[in-house]
Amino acid sequence: MSPTISMNSGNAINLYRLVWLRLIVLTGEVAAIWLAISYLDIRLPLVPLSVIISLVAIASFMTLLRLRADWPVSNAELFAQFLFEVLVLTLLLYYTGGSTNPFAPLYLIPLTLTAATLPGIYTWLMVLLTTSCYTLLLFVYIPLLEMHGSHHHGFRLHVIGMWMGFILSAALIASFAVRMSATVRRQDNKITELREQQLRQEQVLALGTLAAGAAHELGTPLSTMAILLKDINTKEPVSASVLETLNGQVNRCKTILGSISAAAGEIRAESGCLVALDSFLSELVDRWKEVRPDANIKLDMKGTLPAPQIVADQTLEQALLNILNNAADASPDSVEINAQWNAQELIMNVGDRGAGLSPDAASKAGDTIHSTKHDGLGLGLFLTYSTLERLGGEVRLFERPQGGVVCRIHLPLSSLRVADHHAQT
Repeated sequence: MSPTISMNSGNAINLYRLVWLRLIVLTGEVAAIWLAISYLDIRLPLVPLSVIISLVAIASFMTLLRLRADWPVSNAELFAQFLFEVLVLTLLLYYTGGSTNPFAPLYLIPLTLTAATLPGIYTWLMVLLTTSCYTLLLFVYIPLLEMHGSHHHGFRLHVIGMWMGFILSAALIASFAVRMSATVRRQDNKITELREQQLRQEQVLALGTLAAGAAHELGTPLSTMAILLKDINTKEPVSASVLETLNGQVNRCKTILGSISAAAGEIRAESGCLVALDSFLSELVDRWKEVRPDANIKLDMKGTLPAPQIVADQTLEQALLNILNNAADASPDSVEINAQWNAQELIMNVGDRGAGLSPDAASKAGDTIHSTKHDGLGLGLFLTYSTLERLGGEVRLFERPQGGVVCRIHLPLSSLRVADHHAQT
């Protein structure tokens, strides 16, 4: 019988190997009993020994069947299997001379395997159990009775048995330990591959977030140009102010698209420059005002001075711009920005006086691409939620008492300081 696909954990693999190790030992025990009776004229209690060996065989077969199931093998279950090994060995030794049996050192096998596969608490429990069983067998056991032979002959057999026990223990422990070590190395390599894959996925997600955020941000200048172009009369010359506005919006589109190209090789701005948090926020709002000159903005910033130094993540900038654009779309006459920080975190509230959130919109905010505007792409909150989550932060929406919505952004600064560390190194 071979292990099935369901054996996807280290404990399951170790249990499978333990069962086959048990069967190998069981075969050796049967051979030793036959040798003792047939050639060494040692009288053994065959009935209880046969019962014990039969139970071990049945338990091994049932364990192999259990390994075909889909539920995982826990540490407690694997430890219970080791306890079964100790119990069986104790019973066999009890009927075959106790501590005088040269195979008594086989207690080292379950102890060694427990130490190699399970946490420390299980190892110390196994130390207590094996020591107790070995000590008990010093006083309570059925002596071996030889039909013939002298004391010298019996001692020689005992020495040979101890040698055989050592060889068997060393071979089994080494075999199991080598395979277990290979399993651990494979799992470590798999974990390393998964981590590398996760890093690549984060980079792809960040670049995708930048691209989608740029698409969302392009909506404003493109809408402005669409309105101006609609009002242009082909039979009349275009005024200088209209051309200037169109040129400004085109340049804005170029800037947005250029930010994607600049970020393609440095998703987290790892080669960027350090900037103080208050400067980053004020410059962000100033640039945003140029794009939304129609918005009435009130900015209030408070925090420890000098402000913490961060590396401005471009995806964070896009996420904050999405929040500001949503607030300006909801109520261009009133956008309130309140930012507070200390050395560890930034809390930023962006409030509007719009119509507020419907229950349906509140339930879908951030979880799906969902827009409350008839011409919206539905990317704003979705991008902000995903970006802040990647940076270790969160976004929450609250209804304002006098109408409107407050978007609260909580961002631990440690994530940006990690990027800062990489930038300096």
